[in-house]
Amino acid sequence: MRLGRIASPDGVAFVSIEGEGDAQTAKEIAEHPFGNPTFTGRSWPLADVRLLAPILASKVICIGKNYAAHAAEMGSEAPEDPVIFLKPNTSIIGPGVPIMLPPSSNEVHYEGELAIVIGRPCKDVPAAKALDVVLGYTAANDVSARDHQRQDGQWTRAKGHDTFCPLGPWIETSLDASDLEIKTDVDGEVKQRSRTSLLLHDIPKIIEWVSAVMTLLPGDVILTGTPEGVGPIVAGDTVSVTIEGIGTLANPVAAKG
Repeated sequence: MRLGRIASPDGVAFVSIEGEGDAQTAKEIAEHPFGNPTFTGRSWPLADVRLLAPILASKVICIGKNYAAHAAEMGSEAPEDPVIFLKPNTSIIGPGVPIMLPPSSNEVHYEGELAIVIGRPCKDVPAAKALDVVLGYTAANDVSARDHQRQDGQWTRAKGHDTFCPLGPWIETSLDASDLEIKTDVDGEVKQRSRTSLLLHDIPKIIEWVSAVMTLLPGDVILTGTPEGVGPIVAGDTVSVTIEGIGTLANPVAAKG
C-alpha cells in the first residue's frame, strides 16, 4: 500500500494512493494509517489534490556517515557503531514545498536518503524483530548547512532549520528495502547514485540501536544516511530524490527573505 497525506477541498486526510500515472486516485483513510486502516468511501483523483509530507513525526532520528564512501568524502573514518542525531519535526515539509535557504548560511547541501517510518510504539527492539515495527519507507532529504556544522561542532543548527527535512512522496508499506537504488539529482543532473545494500549499518541494526536509546512512536521517522556525492544547492535549483520502489521526492530551493 502507498500511504500518503493530502490537502483537498474537504481538508487534510491520510489516504491510500492507488493506480498509476494519470489514473492515480487518493482513497481517504478514516483517522490514521496505523494498524489495519479503514476507509471513509471518499476518494479524489490525485491530480486534484496536493500531496503533503506523508507523516508528521514526533521526532526524526538520523544516522550519520552510514555509507563508507560518504564518510570518506567528509574526511573521516566510517564509524564502528551508528552515529545518531535528531532533526526537529518542524523541519518536515512535503513534495513541492521550497527548501528555504537561511540567510545565516552560505553552504547548504542536499543529502538524499531512505527513510524508515515506524508503525507502532516500541523500545529495545532486537534486530531479528525490527521489521515488525516498520510501517513502511519513504524518500527524504537531510538538508544540511555545512558552515553551521563546522562552526558549532555539533549538528542541531546545521540540520534543524525549518524546511530542512523534505519527506515523500508517500510511504510504501510493501517493500524489501535491503537493496534499493537511491539517486539524487539537482536540476536533472545526477549527483548521488548508490544502493541501500551499501549501508554500513542495515535497517534492523539501526532500529535495534535507536530503540535501545529512546522509545519510538507511531509515525516516527529514521533517516538511514546518505551516500557519497553530497554538494551545494542554491536558490532556483530543484532537488529530486528517487528511491527504487517508492518514487521521487522533488523540492525547489529558494532564498529566505
